[in-house]
Amino acid sequence: MVDETPIVEESETTSSDVPEKRKEDRRQADKGSPTGHERRQARERRIAYQVEGRERYLDMVQKERSLLLQQGVSRSTEQLLDAAGAFATSDNQDHDDEQQTARETASGDQLRAILPVQSWLPLNIHLIGLRDGILRIAPLNELLDRQRDSLLSTAQRSGLKVDTIEAEIWDRAELLETLRAVHDLSADRCEKTLAEWLADIDNGLLLNQFQRDMLAETLQMRASDIHIVQDNNPDAPNWIKYRVDGDLIPMHLLPAEAMARLTTLLKRDAGLNFGDKTTPKDGRFSFSWQGRMVDIRVAAGPQGIDGEKLTLRLLDRAALKGFDELFKRHEDVGDHLAKLLNPEIKGGGGLILLSGPTGSGKTTTLYACVQQIDRRRRHVLTIEDPIEYEMRYATQWQVRAGDKEGDFASLIRASMRHDPDYIIIGEMRDGETVETALKAAESGHTVITTVHADTAIQTFERLRSLMPHERERSSTFTLAQQVKAILNQRLVKTLCQGCAHTSVAGEVLSEQDLEETGLKPNEKVRTINTSGCDLCNRTGILGRTLLLDTLLVNSNVQQRQKVYDSLMSNANTITAIEGVVFHSRREGLIDLVRNGLVDPTLISSYLEE
Repeated sequence: MVDETPIVEESETTSSDVPEKRKEDRRQADKGSPTGHERRQARERRIAYQVEGRERYLDMVQKERSLLLQQGVSRSTEQLLDAAGAFATSDNQDHDDEQQTARETASGDQLRAILPVQSWLPLNIHLIGLRDGILRIAPLNELLDRQRDSLLSTAQRSGLKVDTIEAEIWDRAELLETLRAVHDLSADRCEKTLAEWLADIDNGLLLNQFQRDMLAETLQMRASDIHIVQDNNPDAPNWIKYRVDGDLIPMHLLPAEAMARLTTLLKRDAGLNFGDKTTPKDGRFSFSWQGRMVDIRVAAGPQGIDGEKLTLRLLDRAALKGFDELFKRHEDVGDHLAKLLNPEIKGGGGLILLSGPTGSGKTTTLYACVQQIDRRRRHVLTIEDPIEYEMRYATQWQVRAGDKEGDFASLIRASMRHDPDYIIIGEMRDGETVETALKAAESGHTVITTVHADTAIQTFERLRSLMPHERERSSTFTLAQQVKAILNQRLVKTLCQGCAHTSVAGEVLSEQDLEETGLKPNEKVRTINTSGCDLCNRTGILGRTLLLDTLLVNSNVQQRQKVYDSLMSNANTITAIEGVVFHSRREGLIDLVRNGLVDPTLISSYLEE
């Protein structure tokens, strides 16, 4: 997580000070937007609704827990509630207070999650807790002054309210046992285990231990994917790379023989034929880490003449963002979606479109929307290819490739006979899927789906391009009547708040850029520290945040005709229709810059993308 505290309050700006393009964005953003009082009321209703839903889930969870205990399976109530997506909720102020409290008072487990592992693990210390500005540790050996100062600096740059460090004297045997337990949960062992295995490559136990430590290291680094290349060409390197914050990082270089054994083990665990290196195939297995199960999706394919490429997608439910957290910076978008996902009456129907390129977080947003729905009272049916996360109290169907009755369109038609309230479609891929989804929305179901497009406006054009030419007018009319929201999204890298440089906009931007962005020359901004620090692994970047380009459609029946006319003539004019609220990507970028999360020199490159 990154600190989203603004650097400075946005100064008052007269309309004459703002470039014409920026004024246009603001007009469109403000048109039809709810007032602050309306937003507070909507948030209070949403929180009350979620708490009420949590209480309902609690009744179901208690019965499930009793049945599991009879079967010899132990699960806590909180674990089952979390698995159902029924997280404890609070309003934004309470959430901020809780975050502030966590920075002032933290347990050892919380400290180990916040502080980078390389800052404390090599010191052979046990993190006990933080209270009243005192960080309590149990060191195996006395720390040097520079080690103590470095730990204190890292803790403060991590946002912890630490004034001093105090050491406690523990029994050495007890401390060694505790340190061993902590090391088992950390990812720091990976390099050591790899060296031991490569020295004894036939040792299967060390191979299994390296696989486990590699997965632990990946999760510790917040990686989304692991890329493994096994090539028998002696000139070809066999790298293991992690994708962190959108970038691939080369981590481990293995000999071809060792990499072949690792890929064989991974394919065996995923239930794949490890003797076949020529046919692309998919599988999955589970991995237990820090008390929870993480699903690993494995895709295998050929590499070179006699090699293989494995891509592992890590599906960690704990990394999924909740609905309120996801839309914290986009309150009116969250309020609009919450109203669609929790309607007062059944049968309102409508179409919610999530668009963006691959890797832009569409699946995360999709699952956040599913978690927002009260699945005890509403039937949610998902059609996915593949199913990524198991969602309790939802019906999940897997698309069957090559089976005419198992494609998206056929499953959508079949789903309407199962009395769904919400139909979640993994992706719009062809005209038949688009037409069937529109019919489902027209018949009173709320349909949420994803599609590949570059902007919110282009999402309309993309759907129209998939429609059969002979039925384009009728399908476009249905689209204009049923669309309720379009969210085109990107994930932009956020600056490490521990090392980012602070300067003024006039020093880092040209006059043209200042005019384009509407930033004042003396306005404070943060820029990337290319040298980085230990918090961000020397990259200057820590995490990514959501950047939206949105269309929220509140138009009535008469205004929907104007939406249709715009789609048939010029889709860009839809933003001027009464009842349509438009938020541009440019507007969101400037907000992120003003809050110190994005380097202002990168605005133009993000807009070009």
